[in-house]
Amino acid sequence: MSAIRNAVRRSTYLDSIVLMRISRQVAALPGVEEAGLVIGTPANKEILREARILGREGDKAEPGDLILALRAKDGVAAEAALAEAKRLLDQPAVSGTSSSQYACRSIRGAIQHMPDANLALISVPGHFAAAEARKALALALHVMIFSDNVPIDDEVALKREARALRRFVMGPDCGTAIIGGMPLGFANVVPLGAIGIIGASGTGIQEVSCLIARAGGGISHAIGTGGRDLTAEVGATTTLMAIDALDADATTKHVVLISKPPAASVTKLVLERVARSPKSFTICFLGAADLAMPANARCALTLKAAAELAMGAAITSEPAQPPVLGSLPGRLVRGLFAGGTLCAEAQIVFTQAGLPVASNVPAPGASPVTDARGCHLMIDLGADEFTRGRPHPMIEPAVRDRSLAEALADADVGVILLDIVLGYGAHADPAGHLASVLVGRDRRPLILACVTGTDRDPQSRTAQVRKLTEAGVMVAQSNADAATLALKAIGS
Repeated sequence: MSAIRNAVRRSTYLDSIVLMRISRQVAALPGVEEAGLVIGTPANKEILREARILGREGDKAEPGDLILALRAKDGVAAEAALAEAKRLLDQPAVSGTSSSQYACRSIRGAIQHMPDANLALISVPGHFAAAEARKALALALHVMIFSDNVPIDDEVALKREARALRRFVMGPDCGTAIIGGMPLGFANVVPLGAIGIIGASGTGIQEVSCLIARAGGGISHAIGTGGRDLTAEVGATTTLMAIDALDADATTKHVVLISKPPAASVTKLVLERVARSPKSFTICFLGAADLAMPANARCALTLKAAAELAMGAAITSEPAQPPVLGSLPGRLVRGLFAGGTLCAEAQIVFTQAGLPVASNVPAPGASPVTDARGCHLMIDLGADEFTRGRPHPMIEPAVRDRSLAEALADADVGVILLDIVLGYGAHADPAGHLASVLVGRDRRPLILACVTGTDRDPQSRTAQVRKLTEAGVMVAQSNADAATLALKAIGS
């Protein structure tokens, strides 16, 4: 009979990426059926409750406490897993290169330890993030807020305060930035160069910066804004400040702006500001085709097109020929994406071709999954419905395994689209995991993948591509190329 075990660490905080990785390790222990490691907020406790792993002790936790919760096949397995989980929890405090790595318990203390620092990366539960960001601003720091679930009113107020102080607030929910060649959050190792990126999308920044790098270009800065920056409420505060900053940066010669289609009033505001810039721009408001571009800007419908316009040259597509239509076991395409913007881009490629496509996060022209009959289906596995109480698929590729098994077993599916996202913060070997899942599969739908990354990343794109091709996966040069090949494969 299944056994639930909880342990609570009072007034304890660990970075969310550390929590996700330890959760993954605990979930993989013998006999463990489900596991979670979260801060004890009401919302997080509800996630544990829905996962059927919240016990009496965990339910008593306060918002500043850390909850370790698991369910195992029996009491013996549960106790063994709990003991190992506690050991893993104790590792971060002692496994750094120096004891001072974990000595600072406040932003003020960190500044005393690093007086030359000018940026704070905030990764705390969302309801604490605004207060920590204000402390950082008061200490003359720019701020990158990795945390999500920050109320939009707090975002608006923080960004107004920061603008008055001439300091940046990147985020909330800003997962990617590259400042002066330094990757922050989920980012890739790319050369320094003359192209600046401003992005309300983390994987959008990653895809464009890596395509530019692989085409021989480089990035001056990639400034993440957070996904809500171009909403009517926030009014593009960080985006406009980023344009000002890149205008003043002598190394930046061209700017790429990436976002899902903004509110109409914000689009007008941003394009008017772009028109006043002395620099050239590529505007990629994904799927927005009817924009009146200023003279110094060009419109890109996809991330690949944005990279090509920024480079002033086409980026070679690969491979050239997909299998012929008759070789496919089904006629529908199933996309299973770790990157939400990559999922949106694939939808746009399909809608531009006039094909019906549905998604749990529909892009312009796509249908919701509730209206998916007869549609090609693109799923963002990084959406909240898949990651509540679980690691993001960029951190733990096993999150995709169940959806992949369902697609492989579906007789109507002829092509499966996947993305592999490399870089700091991502899984050490996502291609190796996928290859292990595909061993011995009976059905043979065409599997198409893109690998977002560079050879300088910790995982090495070339090594990851090799593992995928050896497993029978066809690898395209870009996410847009993979979607286009899928269209060709099904005869569209």
